[in-house]
Amino acid sequence: MNVLKIDHIGIAVKNLAESSKFYEMLGIASAGVEEVAEQKVRVSFFPVGDSEIELLESTSPDGPIAKYIEKNGEGIQHVALRVDDLEAALAELKSRGVRLIDEKPRYGAGGAKIAFVHPKSTGGILLELSER
Repeated sequence: MNVLKIDHIGIAVKNLAESSKFYEMLGIASAGVEEVAEQKVRVSFFPVGDSEIELLESTSPDGPIAKYIEKNGEGIQHVALRVDDLEAALAELKSRGVRLIDEKPRYGAGGAKIAFVHPKSTGGILLELSER
């Protein structure tokens, strides 16, 4: 598996517009807002160097971000690593006994192929693997 970099840090927020104001105050401009219907979220990415901060707002009370906020409050929800070949990375992790949430890639914001690794295998962190 070839991990290229930290792709982004995902932060669960109750209100995307309100939370965006803080990053804009820091001089970080949003790359735009996108809805990912499959994941029941609206997202906004804030480029910072070679990585990004992703704010995630739930579009449904039963969406994963709404459930995360209900249980944990707002805050860092996941860390994403960019890989050069997501399918190969998933196969390698599975062969090593790593617990995966997604055994096959799905599409996320910005057209990226993504898959999640279960927090039980990562020391409690929801890890997203991303291929762009």
